[in-house]
Amino acid sequence: MEETSHRHDRHHGHAHGHAAVEALGGMFALGASLNLVFIGVEAGFGVAANSVALLADAGHNLGDVLGLLVAWGGALLARRLPSARFTYGLGGSSILAALFNAIVLLITVGGIAVAAIERLFAPAPVAGAMVMVVAGIGILVNGATALLFRRSGERDLNVRAVFLHMLADAVVSLAVVLAGGAVLLTGKSWIDPALSLVVAALLVASTWRLLRRSLAMALDAVPHDLALEEVKGFLGRVAGVAAVHDLHIWPMSTTERALTCHLVMPAGHPGDAALAALARELNQRFDIGHVTIQVETGDPAHPCELVPDHVL
Repeated sequence: MEETSHRHDRHHGHAHGHAAVEALGGMFALGASLNLVFIGVEAGFGVAANSVALLADAGHNLGDVLGLLVAWGGALLARRLPSARFTYGLGGSSILAALFNAIVLLITVGGIAVAAIERLFAPAPVAGAMVMVVAGIGILVNGATALLFRRSGERDLNVRAVFLHMLADAVVSLAVVLAGGAVLLTGKSWIDPALSLVVAALLVASTWRLLRRSLAMALDAVPHDLALEEVKGFLGRVAGVAAVHDLHIWPMSTTERALTCHLVMPAGHPGDAALAALARELNQRFDIGHVTIQVETGDPAHPCELVPDHVL
């Protein structure tokens, strides 16, 4: 005999969750607006100063706005209710948005590194004071945008990707200001590309982790802060459980997790109340809100076909 218990806490605290989504939407709107204004200012100064560098950076910042919009769209789609076609909803959209931003950020860093290497072998005049002033404004705009997402990014990888993207741009703008000032003081033009390479290396180090985590999420890996054996040990210690198998834990979105497993309970189904209590404890201990448990008695005449664990 097999019985299945299912619990889904996606809508637990719906009012609070809706308020959080609204607040996050406001952050995305503000961040995108700040960057659009800065793009206009930067493009205007670029035309006035006849600076290709400023115009190119304005184009790069337009890509930042696209990244913000993609992340925002992912966050909105993640709140969509399940449907007959998408039975888990569209929570995976936030994972794809995080992966998109990680890839774009790495491509951007690669572009910075290539340009810096070219300038090392073929030095070019460093941007003047006007470019340094605009880069200073970029520090303020990108830094402020990054701060908007700092706290939310501690738990949501999609928001974390936006935070790192904006922080990276602020650091690049800071490097432009520092390098420009150093070159003006010393006359050594190699300082600018050398500092750009240092910044690129630092950004790769932080972005690589983001890429690995978002890619792992996209492949339904166990969340990075969970140990499968720890969860299995917890389930194995539940009263009446003789064995645990077919245990799977994966991210449904950048903020939600799901678990399915089979519990061998020779005494039979423990009752809905016991399984509901177990689901609540899994949520409290491991932040797993979507729990599906199949109870089996271990009847040797009807063995489970999903034993051992490597069988899918």
